[in-house]
Amino acid sequence: MTPFSAESLISTLEWRYAVKSFDAARRIPEATWASLERSLVLTPSSFGLQPWKFLVVTSQELKDRLRPHCWNQRQVSECSHLVVLAVMQEIDQTFVDRFIALNEERRGMPAGTLEGYRKVITGSVVHGGLGLPQPEWAARQAYIALGQFMLAAAGLGVDTCPMEGFAPEALNAELGLPDRGLKAVVLCPAGYRSPEDKYAAAPKIRWPHQEVIERL
Repeated sequence: MTPFSAESLISTLEWRYAVKSFDAARRIPEATWASLERSLVLTPSSFGLQPWKFLVVTSQELKDRLRPHCWNQRQVSECSHLVVLAVMQEIDQTFVDRFIALNEERRGMPAGTLEGYRKVITGSVVHGGLGLPQPEWAARQAYIALGQFMLAAAGLGVDTCPMEGFAPEALNAELGLPDRGLKAVVLCPAGYRSPEDKYAAAPKIRWPHQEVIERL
């Protein structure tokens, strides 16, 4: 593996911004998008449990239908790919058992090897040991995926715009998520910035380094 250089990492982050207008005529190439989907699959999560579903919307007709539920923000219909990051509303014992079985199978372990780990996840997630409602805990995991996706996209020269501005009930209903036990947490249109988007050249506004970083 060849790591980012320090310079390329910072230049990538400086280049990235929340796109206000996409070039509707440009589409993300299949090979590039395949890597971005893989970046979502590879996202870390608490316990490794991955309580999510990533819905990738490329149908123009569906993007146009979703736009009114997203405060009519143009990025939803202009983008190449719209990612809806949705999370499970109930994580039960069956899901945990499937996850443990997958771990044992992939790592060549005899069944039952991870029984102790299964009990930890069950107590924490299924029976509320984390002290958080399951949907709230799951939503926090989705934001890890959002951050990883945005950085991966920027590294490949693809623009994004994280969006919390949408009507959850209407958007969830449009996508049929309630019947699947899912709820949209955040959206992320992806594509290529329009040459006419004036925000591309705007300076980033961040608190000074010394105000947000403390070395202990």
